[in-house]
Amino acid sequence: MVPTPDIVLTQLRKGVVEYCVLACLRSGPAYGLELADRLGSDSSLLTSEGTLYPLLSRVRQQGWVTTTQVPSAVGPPRRYYEITDEGRAALETFLATWSRFTTDVRTTLES
Repeated sequence: MVPTPDIVLTQLRKGVVEYCVLACLRSGPAYGLELADRLGSDSSLLTSEGTLYPLLSRVRQQGWVTTTQVPSAVGPPRRYYEITDEGRAALETFLATWSRFTTDVRTTLES
């Protein structure tokens, strides 16, 4: 059976999207919908907001992000996520590993 593009993308996303969230937070805190827009608009990284919030909960439990509630003028308070020093270290480790990994994959696929 030949996998569909959606199946391939699902497999590629696993273990990568959480680091993309951390990368988005390098420039400053953001709330969930803002992160969903960054990751989802014209991108294959996020399929729905429903997959983002469990991921945000996981990275918070790992100590990679902290959260604060900020009042909103147009509705309920927003939960803002901010990368921690441990999250920055995890992202740096990922980036170094990702670079080598993608080079190896590219070399293998092009040979």
